[in-house]
Amino acid sequence: MKIVFLETKSIGKDLDLKSFEKLGEVVCYEETRREQIRERTADADIAVINKAQMNSETLKDACRLKLICVTATGTDNLDKRYLEQRKILWKNVAGYSTESVAQHTFALLFFLLEKLHYYNEYVKSGKYIEETIFTHLGQPTFELREKTWGIIGMGAIGQRVAQLAEAFGCRVIYYSTSGKNQQKDYTSVSLDTLLRESDVISVHAPLTENTKNLMNRQAFAKMKKTALFINVGRGPIVEEEALAQALEQDEIGGAGLDVLSTEPMAADCPLFRIKDSSKLIITPHIAWATREARGRLMERVWKQIRDFLEEK
Repeated sequence: MKIVFLETKSIGKDLDLKSFEKLGEVVCYEETRREQIRERTADADIAVINKAQMNSETLKDACRLKLICVTATGTDNLDKRYLEQRKILWKNVAGYSTESVAQHTFALLFFLLEKLHYYNEYVKSGKYIEETIFTHLGQPTFELREKTWGIIGMGAIGQRVAQLAEAFGCRVIYYSTSGKNQQKDYTSVSLDTLLRESDVISVHAPLTENTKNLMNRQAFAKMKKTALFINVGRGPIVEEEALAQALEQDEIGGAGLDVLSTEPMAADCPLFRIKDSSKLIITPHIAWATREARGRLMERVWKQIRDFLEEK
């Protein structure tokens, strides 16, 4: 069996993939452009991918391919009808990054809530050396206790964030974008109610027809001027020009993002023009990527391949 990894750069160099050699011949590529997929999968029995497009064009020469393992939860890059016609199995991995994404949600929040950019710069600029008293109260901070935290998308990650928010004394409300994830421990509300009442809003929803551009100009206008907005779901859930304007016009208190409509970030992304880190923090889609989460991910991919080979 020949196992071809097309995108090891997305897994990280700190993970050892030698265990896969017990399952077959292993060939690794850090990155694979779309036009390279045909050649690199031509003699592969198993392909391990992340974002690589798997369809009739890219797999035209992959006569031996029997299994595709996606090192992610999302499978929008798979032409499932074509794979079914070719009798090529596919596997993805869910639930491996719940703790990591929940943790990063709070990292983004506290960066904004505690005004960490401002106070870090204050100290490192030397101004604290010149201070006449022990403290500096240049920008006010607030407690989470008794604040309302609104969650958009109450799946596994949304539920974990709700638990952590409660531990900080928050009142948790949520809006289920699918209507399916109903949680009796928390209060389900309409989107309008969530936008108007929340001091913190975090997005943990998948990208669907119902969620695309859900956070638009009208949505941001309904939020409290002091509210903080966090998106660790999917970039296109947010209209980025609308968010940029809301931040520039002080319509909301700040935003923390780990996902964007185009990744890597497009040069013309409206949010790129906002340089004030007290208003906006953006991380490059790393919420899922703690070492523990990536380790769990690859362990499950290894087991998927092992199980597939044992069933043959």
